[in-house]
Amino acid sequence: MPKARGPYTPVGRMNKTEAAYAGLLEDQRRTGVIKWWAYEPCKLRLADKTTYTPDFMVVDGNDEIEFHEVKGFWRDDARAKIKIANELFPFRFLAVTKSKTGWDYEEFPRHV
Repeated sequence: MPKARGPYTPVGRMNKTEAAYAGLLEDQRRTGVIKWWAYEPCKLRLADKTTYTPDFMVVDGNDEIEFHEVKGFWRDDARAKIKIANELFPFRFLAVTKSKTGWDYEEFPRHV
């Protein structure tokens, strides 16, 4: 049986916020804003026995790889993992939250 992510959503299954964001990504793919996206396609190794599984891997219109982490709210451990991943890997990392007016994005400055 897969481990639960938080109190409600099993691993490998999108919660409601992630599913809504997946709909946005699919619309962007169909209109050519992005070229491709996938849900939880890989794990990034941050340290021994420590991995980070970004919610979405996205290939933008310039063939650049981005990782989008979608949260209803941020816990300290999740924020720490995305910051560490941002320092270790040469990809664009975005924190995405749902707001009353749409989606809010926080981009982490590239370190690599």
